[in-house]
Amino acid sequence: MAGGTLPVRAVLRWLVLALLLSVWIEDASLQMIRRRPSVNDRCPRVRAMRNFGLNAMMGSWYVIQYFASTEMFPEYGCMRSSFVTSDGYVTMNFTYVFLDDPVGTFQQGNITWIIPNYGQPAHWVHAESSYEEIYNTYVIDTDYRSWALIMHCAEKTKSQRYLSALMLAREQTLGQNVVNFLREKLPQYDIDVENMYPIPQDNCTRADGDAFAYYGYNIHN
Repeated sequence: MAGGTLPVRAVLRWLVLALLLSVWIEDASLQMIRRRPSVNDRCPRVRAMRNFGLNAMMGSWYVIQYFASTEMFPEYGCMRSSFVTSDGYVTMNFTYVFLDDPVGTFQQGNITWIIPNYGQPAHWVHAESSYEEIYNTYVIDTDYRSWALIMHCAEKTKSQRYLSALMLAREQTLGQNVVNFLREKLPQYDIDVENMYPIPQDNCTRADGDAFAYYGYNIHN
Protein backbone atom coordinates (compact mmCIF):
# COMPACT_ATOMS: atom_id res chain seq x y z
CA MET A 1 0.00 0.00 0.00
CA ALA A 2 2.86 2.43 0.93
CA GLY A 3 4.60 1.62 -2.32
CA GLY A 4 1.44 2.56 -4.29
CA THR A 5 0.76 5.79 -2.40
CA LEU A 6 3.91 7.77 -3.32
CA PRO A 7 3.30 7.80 -7.09
CA VAL A 8 -0.28 9.03 -6.54
CA ARG A 9 0.98 11.90 -4.36
CA ALA A 10 3.62 12.71 -6.94
CA VAL A 11 1.03 12.77 -9.70
CA LEU A 12 -1.19 15.04 -7.60
CA ARG A 13 1.68 17.42 -6.99
CA TRP A 14 2.40 17.60 -10.71
CA LEU A 15 -1.27 18.19 -11.45
CA VAL A 16 -1.43 21.02 -8.92
CA LEU A 17 1.74 22.60 -10.29
CA ALA A 18 0.46 22.29 -13.86
CA LEU A 19 -2.86 23.87 -12.85
CA LEU A 20 -1.13 26.76 -11.07
CA LEU A 21 1.16 27.27 -14.07
CA SER A 22 -1.76 27.31 -16.51
CA VAL A 23 -3.64 29.83 -14.33
CA TRP A 24 -0.55 32.05 -14.17
CA ILE A 25 -0.05 31.92 -17.95
CA GLU A 26 -3.72 32.71 -18.57
CA ASP A 27 -3.62 35.63 -16.13
CA ALA A 28 -0.43 36.97 -17.72
CA SER A 29 -2.01 36.70 -21.18
CA LEU A 30 -5.09 38.58 -19.99
CA GLN A 31 -2.90 41.29 -18.51
CA MET A 32 -1.07 41.65 -21.82
CA ILE A 33 -4.39 41.90 -23.66
CA ARG A 34 -5.58 44.53 -21.22
CA ARG A 35 -2.37 46.54 -21.55
CA ARG A 36 -1.94 46.23 -25.30
CA PRO A 37 -4.55 48.88 -26.31
CA SER A 38 -2.88 51.45 -24.06
CA VAL A 39 -0.22 51.95 -26.72
CA ASN A 40 -2.72 53.58 -29.04
CA ASP A 41 -5.64 54.65 -26.88
CA ARG A 42 -4.16 57.87 -25.46
CA CYS A 43 -3.47 61.10 -27.29
CA PRO A 44 0.16 62.17 -27.43
CA ARG A 45 1.32 65.17 -25.46
CA VAL A 46 1.28 68.00 -27.95
CA ARG A 47 3.11 71.30 -27.69
CA ALA A 48 0.78 73.89 -29.18
CA MET A 49 2.27 76.97 -30.78
CA ARG A 50 3.43 79.63 -28.34
CA ASN A 51 2.63 83.34 -28.75
CA PHE A 52 -0.18 82.34 -31.09
CA GLY A 53 -2.21 85.11 -32.73
CA LEU A 54 -5.71 83.68 -33.05
CA ASN A 55 -7.20 86.42 -35.25
CA ALA A 56 -4.28 86.24 -37.68
CA MET A 57 -5.01 82.53 -38.23
CA MET A 58 -8.60 83.17 -39.28
CA GLY A 59 -9.75 83.31 -42.87
CA SER A 60 -9.58 80.97 -45.84
CA TRP A 61 -7.06 78.20 -46.40
CA TYR A 62 -6.39 75.45 -48.91
CA VAL A 63 -5.82 72.02 -47.38
CA ILE A 64 -2.59 70.93 -49.09
CA GLN A 65 -2.06 67.61 -47.26
CA TYR A 66 -4.22 65.52 -44.98
CA PHE A 67 -3.69 62.62 -42.57
CA ALA A 68 -6.28 60.53 -40.72
CA SER A 69 -5.45 57.43 -38.72
CA THR A 70 -8.59 55.69 -40.04
CA GLU A 71 -7.78 56.22 -43.73
CA MET A 72 -5.12 54.32 -45.63
CA PHE A 73 -5.73 55.74 -49.11
CA PRO A 74 -6.18 59.26 -50.54
CA GLU A 75 -9.88 60.07 -50.72
CA TYR A 76 -10.32 63.84 -51.05
CA GLY A 77 -9.70 66.63 -53.51
CA CYS A 78 -10.34 70.37 -53.60
CA MET A 79 -10.41 70.56 -49.80
CA ARG A 80 -10.64 74.13 -48.56
CA SER A 81 -11.48 75.64 -45.21
CA SER A 82 -12.44 78.90 -43.59
CA PHE A 83 -11.84 79.74 -39.92
CA VAL A 84 -13.84 82.25 -37.90
CA THR A 85 -13.77 83.06 -34.19
CA SER A 86 -16.30 84.68 -31.89
CA ASP A 87 -17.00 84.71 -28.15
CA GLY A 88 -14.33 82.15 -27.30
CA TYR A 89 -15.27 79.73 -30.09
CA VAL A 90 -13.48 78.74 -33.29
CA THR A 91 -15.39 77.33 -36.25
CA MET A 92 -13.94 75.74 -39.35
CA ASN A 93 -16.22 75.48 -42.38
CA PHE A 94 -14.81 73.23 -45.08
CA THR A 95 -15.58 71.92 -48.53
CA TYR A 96 -14.19 68.99 -50.50
CA VAL A 97 -14.92 66.46 -53.21
CA PHE A 98 -14.41 62.71 -53.22
CA LEU A 99 -11.73 61.65 -55.67
CA ASP A 100 -13.88 58.77 -56.91
CA ASP A 101 -16.85 61.05 -57.65
CA PRO A 102 -16.92 61.49 -61.45
CA VAL A 103 -19.20 64.53 -61.11
CA GLY A 104 -17.02 66.19 -58.48
CA THR A 105 -19.90 67.28 -56.28
CA PHE A 106 -18.81 69.61 -53.51
CA GLN A 107 -19.44 68.35 -49.99
CA GLN A 108 -19.43 70.64 -46.98
CA GLY A 109 -19.11 70.40 -43.22
CA ASN A 110 -18.04 72.30 -40.14
CA ILE A 111 -16.39 71.80 -36.76
CA THR A 112 -16.72 74.12 -33.78
CA TRP A 113 -14.25 74.27 -30.90
CA ILE A 114 -14.09 76.17 -27.65
CA ILE A 115 -10.86 77.73 -26.37
CA PRO A 116 -10.57 76.30 -22.83
CA ASN A 117 -7.69 78.54 -21.77
CA TYR A 118 -7.03 81.96 -23.26
CA GLY A 119 -3.46 81.65 -22.05
CA GLN A 120 -3.07 78.88 -24.68
CA PRO A 121 -5.18 80.06 -27.64
CA ALA A 122 -3.56 77.48 -29.98
CA HIS A 123 -5.35 74.65 -28.11
CA TRP A 124 -9.02 74.07 -28.91
CA VAL A 125 -11.50 71.48 -27.62
CA HIS A 126 -14.49 70.11 -29.52
CA ALA A 127 -17.49 72.20 -28.45
CA GLU A 128 -20.42 70.03 -29.53
CA SER A 129 -22.21 68.54 -26.53
CA SER A 130 -23.09 65.42 -28.54
CA TYR A 131 -19.39 64.55 -28.68
CA GLU A 132 -18.76 63.02 -25.26
CA GLU A 133 -15.16 61.96 -25.70
CA ILE A 134 -11.93 63.94 -25.60
CA TYR A 135 -11.26 65.79 -28.86
CA ASN A 136 -8.30 68.19 -28.83
CA THR A 137 -7.09 70.34 -31.68
CA TYR A 138 -3.72 72.08 -31.72
CA VAL A 139 -2.16 74.65 -33.99
CA ILE A 140 1.36 73.24 -34.23
CA ASP A 141 2.85 76.10 -36.21
CA THR A 142 1.93 78.86 -38.68
CA ASP A 143 3.33 81.97 -40.25
CA TYR A 144 -0.28 83.19 -40.75
CA ARG A 145 0.34 84.57 -44.25
CA SER A 146 1.39 81.42 -46.13
CA TRP A 147 1.16 78.13 -44.23
CA ALA A 148 -0.22 76.45 -41.11
CA LEU A 149 -0.16 73.00 -39.52
CA ILE A 150 -2.89 71.73 -37.20
CA MET A 151 -3.62 68.33 -35.71
CA HIS A 152 -6.53 66.67 -33.95
CA CYS A 153 -6.64 63.81 -31.49
CA ALA A 154 -9.73 62.11 -30.07
CA GLU A 155 -9.70 59.56 -27.26
CA LYS A 156 -12.45 56.99 -27.59
CA THR A 157 -13.61 54.76 -24.75
CA LYS A 158 -14.18 51.62 -26.83
CA SER A 159 -11.64 51.94 -29.62
CA GLN A 160 -8.24 53.30 -30.49
CA ARG A 161 -7.60 57.02 -30.52
CA TYR A 162 -8.26 59.01 -33.68
CA LEU A 163 -5.46 61.19 -35.06
CA SER A 164 -5.61 63.60 -37.95
CA ALA A 165 -3.55 66.48 -39.30
CA LEU A 166 -4.06 69.24 -41.86
CA MET A 167 -1.37 71.12 -43.74
CA LEU A 168 -2.85 74.45 -44.81
CA ALA A 169 -1.80 77.11 -47.29
CA ARG A 170 -3.20 80.48 -48.31
CA GLU A 171 -2.41 79.64 -51.95
CA GLN A 172 -3.07 76.44 -53.89
CA THR A 173 0.50 75.22 -53.57
CA LEU A 174 3.39 75.27 -51.11
CA GLY A 175 7.09 75.06 -51.84
CA GLN A 176 8.57 71.62 -51.27
CA ASN A 177 10.96 72.99 -48.68
CA VAL A 178 8.02 74.28 -46.62
CA VAL A 179 6.16 70.98 -47.04
CA ASN A 180 9.20 69.07 -45.79
CA PHE A 181 9.64 71.49 -42.89
CA LEU A 182 6.06 70.97 -41.74
CA ARG A 183 6.03 67.20 -42.23
CA GLU A 184 9.11 66.88 -40.03
CA LYS A 185 7.10 68.25 -37.10
CA LEU A 186 4.53 65.44 -37.13
CA PRO A 187 6.23 62.09 -36.30
CA GLN A 188 6.84 63.18 -32.69
CA TYR A 189 3.04 63.24 -32.33
CA ASP A 190 2.60 59.72 -33.75
CA ILE A 191 1.54 61.00 -37.18
CA ASP A 192 2.67 58.59 -39.90
CA VAL A 193 3.73 60.97 -42.66
CA GLU A 194 3.81 58.06 -45.13
CA ASN A 195 0.02 58.18 -44.94
CA MET A 196 -0.24 61.96 -45.14
CA TYR A 197 -1.60 62.47 -48.63
CA PRO A 198 -1.56 65.46 -50.97
CA ILE A 199 -4.94 67.05 -51.67
CA PRO A 200 -5.30 67.95 -55.37
CA GLN A 201 -6.39 71.57 -55.79
CA ASP A 202 -6.74 71.63 -59.57
CA ASN A 203 -10.00 71.27 -61.53
CA CYS A 204 -11.93 72.57 -58.54
CA THR A 205 -14.40 74.85 -60.34
CA ARG A 206 -18.13 74.40 -60.71
CA ALA A 207 -20.39 75.68 -63.44
CA ASP A 208 -21.53 78.36 -60.98
CA GLY A 209 -18.10 79.22 -59.54
CA ASP A 210 -15.47 77.76 -57.26
CA ALA A 211 -15.96 76.50 -53.71
CA PHE A 212 -14.88 79.73 -52.04
CA ALA A 213 -17.38 81.76 -54.03
CA TYR A 214 -20.12 79.12 -53.83
CA TYR A 215 -20.05 78.90 -50.04
CA GLY A 216 -19.31 82.57 -49.47
CA TYR A 217 -15.76 82.15 -48.14
CA ASN A 218 -13.66 85.27 -48.09
CA ILE A 219 -10.21 85.09 -49.59
CA HIS A 220 -7.60 86.14 -47.01
CA ASN A 221 -5.70 89.25 -48.03
